[in-house]
Amino acid sequence: FQWSSPPEAIECFKSQEIWFPPPQFYEFCRLCNFSSLEELQQFSSARALEGCERWMPVMLSAADGSIQLLPGDELYPEDPDYTGEKKIIMSTDKKVEDLMKEGGVFHRIVMKDINNLAVYVNIQAKYKHINPLMIKCDNSDYNSRL
Repeated sequence: FQWSSPPEAIECFKSQEIWFPPPQFYEFCRLCNFSSLEELQQFSSARALEGCERWMPVMLSAADGSIQLLPGDELYPEDPDYTGEKKIIMSTDKKVEDLMKEGGVFHRIVMKDINNLAVYVNIQAKYKHINPLMIKCDNSDYNSRL
């Protein structure tokens, strides 16, 4: 076990000292908005009665990686497969970079490989939530479109 701040955990992930799945990477990026547990607790208490929404990431396979699409992203399906029963597979022959350059409304986790993740969000979070900081584990620069 290791106690780390969210930025420290992300740095350990970037250096491949530890690994955590994309949803946890996303949450660590959200936690980076808070400088202390007290600040997080105040935020959490203030928005506790606002509500929440059910999320199901939708995987889009690209030629050189994949993208987990989240609600609000322009590529997110209107009727996502919450149960996996429909077995919908989204794929494209385009490269991740091309998809990022073509897009404009992002709420996604880009994955080039298991240790190469990036969060891109330029939508307004619902229910007074806070968006994650956009942190990348690679050298790509799609921020010019954000």
